[in-house]
Amino acid sequence: MLGHAMRLEWLEDILAIAQTGSFSSAAERRNLSQSAFSRRIRQIEDHVGVELFDRSRKPVQLRPTVLAQGTQIEQISAALRQLIADLRRGDRVASNRIVIASQHSLTTSFAPRIVQAIQSRGEDIHVRLRSANLDECFGLLLSRQADLAILYATLDADEQVSGEFLESVDVGTDRLIPVLRTGLALPRLSDDLPGDIPYIAYPTEVFLGTVMAKQILPQLGPGRAAVPKAETALTNAALEMAAAGVAVAWVPESLARRDLGSGRLSELGNALPSCPLSVRGVRLKGHPSRAEAVIWEFLALPGSLG
Repeated sequence: MLGHAMRLEWLEDILAIAQTGSFSSAAERRNLSQSAFSRRIRQIEDHVGVELFDRSRKPVQLRPTVLAQGTQIEQISAALRQLIADLRRGDRVASNRIVIASQHSLTTSFAPRIVQAIQSRGEDIHVRLRSANLDECFGLLLSRQADLAILYATLDADEQVSGEFLESVDVGTDRLIPVLRTGLALPRLSDDLPGDIPYIAYPTEVFLGTVMAKQILPQLGPGRAAVPKAETALTNAALEMAAAGVAVAWVPESLARRDLGSGRLSELGNALPSCPLSVRGVRLKGHPSRAEAVIWEFLALPGSLG
């Protein structure tokens, strides 16, 4: 929705309104007059082609379609700021710099643990995380825009991360589990609803959409049908919709752990199928940099991430 021509300051304008809930407060944060800020917001909406904010509500709020992409907006904004910082810093940290491409779901769970573990070892390594879907992660590796990738794979998917040019190492395990807002029940079996399960779907072209189609939905059993109530490629959005009670969502257990622990979400693993996942580090074969070699050696250690 946001397009490739969005400017960094536009993304930060959107985030400022979302965070302050007020055009006037956002304008002050952005060091603009309220009239100038309002004109720029209109310019952004004209560029995108849709209204991004619900002005009928006080405080001003992002429309649901924009809110669902809030995390992506923050990631794009952060990535652009980091790019500017990298260009300004030049090659001062080149020898100790590594770029890790991470699947979106892993960017908020396993990837930070890797960075934390490397820092705790006292290594002077600058790590840059790039969040992408599975195909984009492989593309970043093959085009040498990333040195390593942290990816999900099903336990029988060795062919995804092996070949003439790539090598992989097991980093950890996870599970794709069904969750729903605590207190809500699955629909009862009846003649009118023979076991229909409302759920949040993933697009078929993304990794978790493939896992759902091959590993989860066929296991629902006779008399049960999965009925998509919404669709998103972002697991964070699926998790939030499940927490709002929209429908069941299958999300990585590592992503849902905090909400399960707080009681905000409940796992439905006794009633619905789950799927084990492998977390793997992947890199191009060849001659690694010092930073890449250090991190790869760490990832290969059994139990390195606990």
